[in-house]
Formats: sequence, structure tokens, C-alpha cells
Amino acid sequence: MASQDEIRQQVRFAYTAVVRADSACCASTSCCAPSDESVAELLARGIGYSREELAAVPEGANLGLGCGNPQAIADLQPGEIVLDLGSGAGFDSFLAARQVGPMGVVLGVDMTPDMVSKARANAAKADIANVSFRLGEIEHLPVADATVDVIISNCVINLSPDKAQVFREAFRVLKPGGRLAISDIILTAPLPPDMLDEVALYTGCVAGAANIAELAAWLAAAGFCTIHITPKDASRDYIQHWAPGRGVENYIASANIEAVKPLWNNA
Repeated sequence: MASQDEIRQQVRFAYTAVVRADSACCASTSCCAPSDESVAELLARGIGYSREELAAVPEGANLGLGCGNPQAIADLQPGEIVLDLGSGAGFDSFLAARQVGPMGVVLGVDMTPDMVSKARANAAKADIANVSFRLGEIEHLPVADATVDVIISNCVINLSPDKAQVFREAFRVLKPGGRLAISDIILTAPLPPDMLDEVALYTGCVAGAANIAELAAWLAAAGFCTIHITPKDASRDYIQHWAPGRGVENYIASANIEAVKPLWNNA
């Protein structure tokens, strides 16, 4: 079995290739992803983004990599400080920046240098002043304790080889009363051994998925309360295209993952 660092390297390599191609590659050995902006837009609309949202982001920010719309559950308010885990080319960060307004701040963190460079270039091109991007791992966030109001993320945490540590870090950087609003892939049935061991299916947001019980336990152990994990069965319609003919939609689904950091420590 690959080590955690080897898994991170494989993920970093895969998403470096994505950003350099300006398109998303599916989990299959051939790239079946969007080769142009219009296809990426169709994919984004299929997972819950409006035409207005898609028109509001800089060209090149939407790489077609999501599995849901965390904006729909985050209830972002003007002036809030938002952290985007695995921010990619900045798509969700830019949408969050619109919602929190000029008095708010959005920070994106991504472990792929090319993604951070792309996001920064997109921000400069669109003159978006209330968003910034940092290079870092979501298991070891370059963010101070208790400084964030809301954490969003889109189809990223499943890629981490240490999800429990991701949630511990999320808890650390959130302010008391801060909230988690994530779209991600969950496991709905055990994957066959051959799928579990396939690198392309791990980097393609399939083999690294955890089930609801595991996710809820990690969140609770980190200290979160008001935990809600809501699978979206309709997501299987687009998930089946991630690895055509492999039947991955029988084992995974997209879900909304929500939790809150308590206002006080009961320990």
C-alpha cells in the first residue's frame, strides 16, 4: 500500500496535469473531461451552479472538478472570513468572495503549486481584491488558530490520505461557532479490491472516499457538533461518466457535509 506522502504526490501530479491542460481528467486512463470552457460550464450546471454564478468567475477558474456546490449550503454572509480547502484555480473562492463582499475575506489553500499560480493569476486578471491563495496541505493548514468563520471545500477531502487530520485542522482554524460546508464524495458500498488499489481511481475522487459513519466519527472526534451528511443520489448520473463502464456509481455518491464548531469547549 502506498504511503500517505506517496498518495499526496500522486494527487499533486494528477492535478498539475489538469491545470496545465486547463481541463479536468476523469478517473479512467483516457482523459474524458472538458476540453473547453463550455463543457466545464455544462458540468458545473449539472452539479448545482447557476448561469449567473458561472458568468461571475474569471475565465479559466472553472476546471470542471467539483461534485457539488458548497455555496448552496454555506449561507455566507457579508464580512465573513472564508477558507476554501483545495481551492484549485479559484472557482469556489471567487464565488465566495462575491458573497462576503469587500469587508469579507476568502483564503484558498491548495497543495499544487501550478493551481495556486493559476488561481492568483485569475484573481489578478479579474482584479478581485478580497481573495488570496496559499500553497499548503489541508492536513497542515497555513492558517492561524480560530481565525475563520466558514470552511468550504469541493470534492477535495476524499483525496486526503488522512481525513481525520483534515477535520482536526478545520476545527483548529475555525472560530467558535464557525461552520463547515463541504461538497464531497462518500462511499455508499465497499469498493472492490481492484478499484481500491487503482491510482487513477484515487486521484479521480473514487477510491479515497469514506463512508458516512467514518466521516461522522472523524468530525465528532475533532470536536464538531450539529453534524449532517446528506447523500445526493442524483449525483450518480454524472459520476458514472468519471470511469465509463466501471460501475463506480454503484459505490459512491456526492454528499453535503455540514458541521459546527461549538461556541465553547465542554471538555
